[in-house]
Amino acid sequence: MTKVKICGITNKTDALAAAQAGADLLGFVFYPPSPRAVEVDVVRAIARELRAEYRALGLAGVFVDEPPTRVSEIARTCGLDVVQLHGSEPPNDVDLLTAEGLKVIKGLRVRGECALEEMDRYRPMAYLLDAYVPGRPGGTGVAFDWELASRAARVGRVILAGGLTPRNVAEAVSTARPWGVDVSSGVEAAPGRKDHAKIRLFVASAKGGCQGVERI
Repeated sequence: MTKVKICGITNKTDALAAAQAGADLLGFVFYPPSPRAVEVDVVRAIARELRAEYRALGLAGVFVDEPPTRVSEIARTCGLDVVQLHGSEPPNDVDLLTAEGLKVIKGLRVRGECALEEMDRYRPMAYLLDAYVPGRPGGTGVAFDWELASRAARVGRVILAGGLTPRNVAEAVSTARPWGVDVSSGVEAAPGRKDHAKIRLFVASAKGGCQGVERI
């Protein structure tokens, strides 16, 4: 069944709503320019509360061109399971963090077929494919060619992102057959604030949209 990551979580209420809806991963953005940026202390408090009841839930930190030492420090402080590198990080950063025992997602912005060649440079747990928008690392709500994402699966696990909503995620899963899907703006009431009904519908649609996708 397709894994679901709800990204851009900024508060405990939204985190609990995503967990209750059946999300597999929650994403917290540690990138100050983002309207969804969150402080370390906030994430640490949310993680402490969620761990007591949702033991299978994964917590991911999203970073843009941060030094690996800083990424590792925040991951330890917050108790993150996964770190997502969503900038222009070199392959060595992925290797260093993996060697420290962290699961790493490498985010890549897709402009075309060249994205497949870019994937070959990295060895992460999974690749998150997002739409390319000049000057913005992610969270744009813009989609790209889902057929390209289906071909990218030959390289490794693919998490499909960009422009996904409760209305189109089932079609996206059926077309691209990704290991997982990622949504942020597509389930928001406002930047950094989630619409809980949309979260529930997105998770249900994503997990019912395709059978036979690899389990973790």
